[in-house]
Amino acid sequence: MAVSKIAPPRIVYYADDFTGATDTLANAAQAGLRALLFLTLPTPAQRARAGALDCLGIAGAARAMAPAEMAAELAPVGAFFAASGARVLHYKCCSTFDSAPHVGSIGQAVRSLRPYAPNPWVPVVGGQPNLGRYCVFGNLFAAAGSGGTVHRIDRHPTMRQHPVTPMGEADLRRHLAQQGLVQIGGLDYTAYEAPEAGQLTRLQALHLAHPDAVLLDVARPADLVPVGRLIWRAALQQPLLAVGPSSVVQALTAAWAANETPLPAAQANPPIGPSKGPVLVLAGSLSPITATQVQHATSFSHVALDPAQLVNADGAYRQRLALEVAAALQDGHHVLACTSSAGGSPAAGLSIGSRQLALACGEWLATVLNHTSVRRVGIAGGDTSSLAVQALDAWGLSHLGQLSPDQALCRLHSNVPALDGLELMLKGGQMGPPDLFERLVRGAA
Repeated sequence: MAVSKIAPPRIVYYADDFTGATDTLANAAQAGLRALLFLTLPTPAQRARAGALDCLGIAGAARAMAPAEMAAELAPVGAFFAASGARVLHYKCCSTFDSAPHVGSIGQAVRSLRPYAPNPWVPVVGGQPNLGRYCVFGNLFAAAGSGGTVHRIDRHPTMRQHPVTPMGEADLRRHLAQQGLVQIGGLDYTAYEAPEAGQLTRLQALHLAHPDAVLLDVARPADLVPVGRLIWRAALQQPLLAVGPSSVVQALTAAWAANETPLPAAQANPPIGPSKGPVLVLAGSLSPITATQVQHATSFSHVALDPAQLVNADGAYRQRLALEVAAALQDGHHVLACTSSAGGSPAAGLSIGSRQLALACGEWLATVLNHTSVRRVGIAGGDTSSLAVQALDAWGLSHLGQLSPDQALCRLHSNVPALDGLELMLKGGQMGPPDLFERLVRGAA
């Protein structure tokens, strides 16, 4: 099949880390979209192999990049979108908007991608209620863990002291202004109570100031339909760039459903059965939520990965420990390898640098998988997930089902038979219930 004959997708999204990429993939698949996540820009052969798609994802690692590196990363993505025929280019950022002028800059992402989307409007969607994220009058609030207490983001127990991008400002307009999006309009959630014509009038008034972007509140699930209608209406006029978490795709699919726009039939989540063999979990996240999940992982043999030795240039420690873990897996043991002991100090890992440590974790994981036939793997940590998966010889991910409402299990696509079909969970530091790693072993209904 020639690529040129494939119908264009409605949405192309680039995710700034792999964990967020799989969340968007899951939301698209659950809404009935034909969706596939590519681990790099797809080759013509890979695009043809995927066939018709409504939602085409590209998993990236921009959240861990400096602005110049982001610009080089995103220019080919913008060109791919412009050639794809899609109406929406979604820059998928973390639902907590953790970013900074010097690393993972959302402002830099907009500057890099905007030339490829002719529509002058850049909507920024704040909030994702199904993950406990709420944007109210431009201010972001987030739950601490699944069903946990909701905090303003600058008072959140984890995000206020994030090791790379601590959130010191709750007003997303001010937060993004620090990244170069100086003039940002705001459409607060009370506007959605007006008829659609009234919403358009308010939006048009904001456009008169030629803002760098317009922030759209999402305070309640019901806000998704009007947000999606506003974005899709504009996208039909000219393709546009939209920024935000998976709620961008949630809003569009909610609007299409409300407008009875034909979509492939949505399928109920298939249950995730017990693992058919040993499970490997690599926990590179240093968040308190991941620490709790490590403590609950009683089915696993726990292995401590020393961060300083893991990044050692000669690689002898990585190789030795990888072979030991591969042997344990071959003997049928579930293994959880963690870069810090549960509840322990993360100081050693942080002094090295999160990107350097994540790269070393990726090399270690690839070595383990080269020496064992494990078929279900979990990776915890945004940067760790991104860089670890990039170390594997694979090209795509598709959605298998949900281990929890906020955590997907995916199928890895690879030309390497030993990797193709690997069941993979990619988990951000803030995601998942306490028994998430146990669910990888026993399954989830």
